[in-house]
Amino acid sequence: MGATHLPSTEFDGTDIDDQLEAEAEAQLGAPAEPMVQLLGPDGTLGSDPVFSKYAEKLDPETLRGFYADMSKIRRFDVEATALQRQGQLALWVPLTGQEAAQIGSGRASQPQDYIFPTYREHGVALTRNVDLAELLRQFRGVSNGGWNPKDTNFHLYTLVLAAQTPHAVGYAMGIQRDQRLAAANAVGEAGQSAEPKAAVMVYFGDGASSEGDVHESMVFASSYQAPVVFFCQNNHWAISVPSSVQTRVPLANRAKGYGFPGIRVDGNDVIAVHAVTEWALEQAREGNGPVLIEAFTYRVGAHTTADDPTKYRGSAEEGLWRAKDPLERLEKYLRAEGLADDAFFEQVRADGDELAAYVRKTTHDLETPDIRTAFANTYVEAHPLVAEELAWFEEYSAGFADEEPANADQTDKAAR
Repeated sequence: MGATHLPSTEFDGTDIDDQLEAEAEAQLGAPAEPMVQLLGPDGTLGSDPVFSKYAEKLDPETLRGFYADMSKIRRFDVEATALQRQGQLALWVPLTGQEAAQIGSGRASQPQDYIFPTYREHGVALTRNVDLAELLRQFRGVSNGGWNPKDTNFHLYTLVLAAQTPHAVGYAMGIQRDQRLAAANAVGEAGQSAEPKAAVMVYFGDGASSEGDVHESMVFASSYQAPVVFFCQNNHWAISVPSSVQTRVPLANRAKGYGFPGIRVDGNDVIAVHAVTEWALEQAREGNGPVLIEAFTYRVGAHTTADDPTKYRGSAEEGLWRAKDPLERLEKYLRAEGLADDAFFEQVRADGDELAAYVRKTTHDLETPDIRTAFANTYVEAHPLVAEELAWFEEYSAGFADEEPANADQTDKAAR
């Protein structure tokens, strides 16, 4: 059945159908909006009719901070990868190439906003003041998390693809209801709520975008106008599956099907990412509903340290994206505008090495927890089945206890 032969509905050609179409077009624009880019690969700053005004607010100190953050998190990534290769971590998930997408979006958030990451948002963690050494506790296998989300409004990493998206929407709906209650109480008291408006931002990749959790989350977010920003880092590879298999259209276009704005931004342009994310979070905080951001970027390294990308992609592709390096383009701009000199970049490198040394020492100093804590943490209260399993484990472990051999003297003489 072709598109021209699809069955009609009772709304086709009616006023309500035409009105809904007009409203959708007015709010969302054309289905294939161009990608937002402000800072090109050559370090030249361009303009955008909507987002340039956000970029203009960035002072030199903030721009230098963007570069310092990106450089620091790349150095951290290199160190964490080395720690895994040396047997200090069970696994590591590299982020190299995606620094601008993470630093730009993370720095656009405000302290009251709540962030739901996946397992690669090390740069976002940096912007939320999470101790980066704590990120490694989970990858070393000594903790189920590593930090207290209440301290930074940055949730624990989620290893199950897209599982965090319904959590994020539910949390956003909770914020929405709390703010409505606070506003109602403020009106009753003839005052205004002192609490700043908040939003939620949830991260996921192009591969996770194919999970049902993402679609179900967007349905709920749209239906309830939840204050949530969906931030998709399209790094072009879901392990070995290219993004072209995940979707036949730009991922940002999917938002239109749910009835809210979708924006595609150059994910290697930290200035554009920051501007787009700041706008999207403002929309969410002000009650205008959700926004989908597709950050068009690239995973330069492996999916994880258990992956070998040379098995499924060529070096030419990687080289093409290395030319779009987010750090290099910002460095070109800072130097061209006289906003940073050699001393600044040298200090940034030194700070990165200092962070790497701290992370390495902290990781080596981590103590392996007693496996009995796994039994203790299974249930809140004592459970007979867990107690039975613990007793079996104790008996089993006792079988490996060192015992002095009966012919110890003979063994000692033989050794001499």
